[in-house]
Amino acid sequence: MTNGSGSGPVGVALVGAGVISTQYLTALSTFPDVRVLAVADLDVERARAQAAAHGVPHAGDVASALAIPEVEIVVNLTIPAAHAEIASAALEAGKHVYGEKPLALAPSDGAKILAQAQSLGLRVGSAPDTFLGAGLQSAARAVASGLIGEPVSAVAVTQGPGPESWHPSPEFLFQYGAGPLFDIGPYYLTALVALFGPVVRVAASARQARTHRVIGSGPKAGTEFAVEVPTHVHALLDFAAGPSTSATFSFDSSVPRRMIEVTGTEGTLSLPDPNTFEGPLQIRGFGDEDWRDLPVEGTTAGRGIGVLDMARGIRSGAPHRASGELAQHVLELMATVTDSAERHGFVELESRAPEVETLPDDWDPVAATLT
Repeated sequence: MTNGSGSGPVGVALVGAGVISTQYLTALSTFPDVRVLAVADLDVERARAQAAAHGVPHAGDVASALAIPEVEIVVNLTIPAAHAEIASAALEAGKHVYGEKPLALAPSDGAKILAQAQSLGLRVGSAPDTFLGAGLQSAARAVASGLIGEPVSAVAVTQGPGPESWHPSPEFLFQYGAGPLFDIGPYYLTALVALFGPVVRVAASARQARTHRVIGSGPKAGTEFAVEVPTHVHALLDFAAGPSTSATFSFDSSVPRRMIEVTGTEGTLSLPDPNTFEGPLQIRGFGDEDWRDLPVEGTTAGRGIGVLDMARGIRSGAPHRASGELAQHVLELMATVTDSAERHGFVELESRAPEVETLPDDWDPVAATLT
């Protein structure tokens, strides 16, 4: 991963033309250092519609996208159950792969993806890339500068009534590999790991409030479906660097709440929603009567900046930040939380996340740097 390759913009193909693909296509089309060459989907007509809407020259099935020589990165936007299969196929075709979260359904599958990539000299990246946005990058710089002293602890909460009220096909979000922990958890856990480094042990509890839910919008509104995973998870995370975190992931609350607060020896930071790229970022010191805003600086370009960072890394030989190794640690962390909830005790983690450098101050997604 240290040697750069190729020149000029990096060719990209998207596999999966579902809801999230619009956000990726919107952002990637504004980055001159990448060129979206293809959209693929099991539903070829859906792929064609997305390609036409965003000016992408090719649309078809997965095999046709993988056969395009100029495609260097495959962006895997399939459902979680297909992540490992599509990633492996892309690597076998000689493409780097960047996938939606989670990296795979199980750590063993994630490890196979990373091993396959290493053997082929290819890269793996994974969402979320929200930790590269202005809000969380500003938070990382604030923590690194010592603004709140030495970090001691954090509280992370994401809760709400669940996505079945607005998502037209939410069933997969309540199946193995999803639920609030695997679907929303990666945003919070990746942000925390990027701040503090790897987690070494966890203790957790989990429950499922309802065995069935009802789709609330779209053509399937009123359809009942089964819930296969816990819908409320609470975890205690111990980081190798010292801080501990209390984290709650829930689809069972009537009150939406999304927050991360980091407490240090000199004050507390209130971080932005880690499922976004912006602020606000606030601080409250000992003796302060209220929060005050901190400057938020960096990119707000949206989903796909991790793909862009990977593309630039391919050309320069530099490591990319939303890496497969980071995603694998978060995947193992979520699997260990699940294991701990079943065992009713602390469980140790084996993997260690790589250190994540903040983006340079002059990092500009819409500047052409690859010529």
